[in-house]
Amino acid sequence: MNAYDYQLFVIGGGSGGVRAARIASSLGARVAIAESYRYGGTCVIRGCVPKKLLVYAAHYAEDFADAHGFGWSVPPAAFSWPRLIAAKDKEISRLSGLYENNLLGSNVSTLYGNARLVDPHTVEINGQRMTAEHILIATGGTPFIPEVPGIEHAITSNEVFDLPDLPRRVLIVGGGYIAVEFAGILNGLGAQVTLCYRGEQVLRGFDDDVRAHLQAEMVKKGITLRLHQDVARIEKLPDGSLSVGFADAAARCLVVDAVLYATGRVPNTQGLGLEAVGVALDGSGGVKVDAFGKTNVDSIHAVGDVTNRIALTPVAIREGAALAHTLFGPTPLAADLTTVPSAVFSQPPVGTVGLTEAQALAQCGAIDVYTSTFKNMRHTLSGRDERTLMKLIVDSASQRVLGAHMVGSDAPEIIQGLAIAIRMGATKADFDATVALHPTAAEEFVTMRDKVTKTATPSA
Repeated sequence: MNAYDYQLFVIGGGSGGVRAARIASSLGARVAIAESYRYGGTCVIRGCVPKKLLVYAAHYAEDFADAHGFGWSVPPAAFSWPRLIAAKDKEISRLSGLYENNLLGSNVSTLYGNARLVDPHTVEINGQRMTAEHILIATGGTPFIPEVPGIEHAITSNEVFDLPDLPRRVLIVGGGYIAVEFAGILNGLGAQVTLCYRGEQVLRGFDDDVRAHLQAEMVKKGITLRLHQDVARIEKLPDGSLSVGFADAAARCLVVDAVLYATGRVPNTQGLGLEAVGVALDGSGGVKVDAFGKTNVDSIHAVGDVTNRIALTPVAIREGAALAHTLFGPTPLAADLTTVPSAVFSQPPVGTVGLTEAQALAQCGAIDVYTSTFKNMRHTLSGRDERTLMKLIVDSASQRVLGAHMVGSDAPEIIQGLAIAIRMGATKADFDATVALHPTAAEEFVTMRDKVTKTATPSA
């Protein structure tokens, strides 16, 4: 007789939870998974996938304009937001169905409802209690919304995908990757976009040259930046528009049709019963785990954004797979996250892997920096004033390439390949010895020869 109903009960049907459930089942475990909304999680439903579809849509405005330089006569184009959203919804429904069907095909029991912990081995969902040898928390994150008068009139990245119409004037609050991505999307689709950020430059945490380059390109594309400013209040006007006041009394108010808050995300741990069971959380509500995804309660585990570490879908997938192998495989397995590439689907996009210049200086003391900025070959005929940035960061002593960064067309696609080389410990000589693929932008990464050597300033 089995002591528990399931060997693994997963709370959260996003990428990390689904991967853990399927692999655990393939290893012979009895598995159930509970999802409160739709299978697929943030990435599929209201994150990476729909956002990338909208990025594609936004690019057509420039594509139509650029075609003239290549001999095409393009009639005036008209854009329909409702048609785009309907097409997006159809694709998201298809993907969500695939997630659930794949779970069922893997012999995982799928449930719908808000699950919560009763004790270290018991979960309650829809009034029914089930027991499990192990419980996995994979509930992801949710947009952070500050307490600002009138904040109820604002939207987040959750709601923007379902707006009935494209707002004519939009204020985006925030300077992270979600903020700059939606600034590019909405600007490309025809909205008048203002981005308000309390810092001095967008994309805090990225390489400084990347930040400066992208910010300049955003301004070229017509996005208005209001830096060193923060929203103090939002007021709904009689005509339905929104009047936004700023903390800086000297800053003029802004009247827009929508205010989109993109001020970060927080772990989705409310209402799960974690505190009552004794699961330790960090200051932001993230579940504290060890290298193998185990919390301070032996039977409870967590992966993905809910742990408040690296909030990327492939990371959650890797962590979910590693946890399943740890619990039900022959040996424990920790996810190797030492070199994680990332992308910002801004316009132009950003691709990055490894250390920033500041991180490399702090770690190595002396580095060689190779930087190149140029006009992409396409724009020699399109006439567009857009420049590409590429940057390599090399340890002066070992000549190992520590970081690669790019802002420009296809940056994420190019950086994915470089991530393999950097993870394997490639040196600058390895890059130099690689034959260039011409004519491409990517060849610049293997032809850069001019360097600037930098040394860390000794601390006082």
